[in-house]
Amino acid sequence: MSARMPVRTDMTARDAGRPGRFGGGRRRRASLGAAALLSAAGVLASGAAPAQAYSPNPKVTAVYRDTSTCPCSGGALTDPYDSTSFARDPGGYAVKLSLKKGSSFVGKVEFHPNDEKLWVYDTKNDNDTIYVHITYTSGRTTHDLGTYTAPATAAVADHMTKDFDIPEGAGVDISVYDDARLTDYIGGARGTGGAVA
Repeated sequence: MSARMPVRTDMTARDAGRPGRFGGGRRRRASLGAAALLSAAGVLASGAAPAQAYSPNPKVTAVYRDTSTCPCSGGALTDPYDSTSFARDPGGYAVKLSLKKGSSFVGKVEFHPNDEKLWVYDTKNDNDTIYVHITYTSGRTTHDLGTYTAPATAAVADHMTKDFDIPEGAGVDISVYDDARLTDYIGGARGTGGAVA
């Protein structure tokens, strides 16, 4: 003969909604637990995205090279990550923007006239990143090439490279921002201080 669980017969409608052995509480606790787990998973999944802004903004240092006389490397192009070297590109003007917050190197942006490449680095896992907006002017027309950022991963240094098709001799403007809406300008290389493809 199998043992049977006692059946509670004195349960009221009020008791049915209470957590406990005889009410609907077990299912409710399971539902609440599942909701809490999904909520926590959402927070963790969004943890890779930048969550704060630099305050104050990092200091930007620009280094330029006339790529007619390159290959160029060393000196001011050296940094703690992969340093920078520019290939020869007659008529081109390369730029490297280094971003430091106090003594920490937090990122860099490079424009290489040879093959018209933009490199964006995030070199510090600090829940922040930089947003790089790039345009070029050819003739009297300015062309918007978009906004780029390094991927947010657990790596010490993240970077992305974008290869453009920019006409030779076009002026290239690079603007670095602390937010995706492009309202918090950090620095850049624009106008007469811009790069040349």
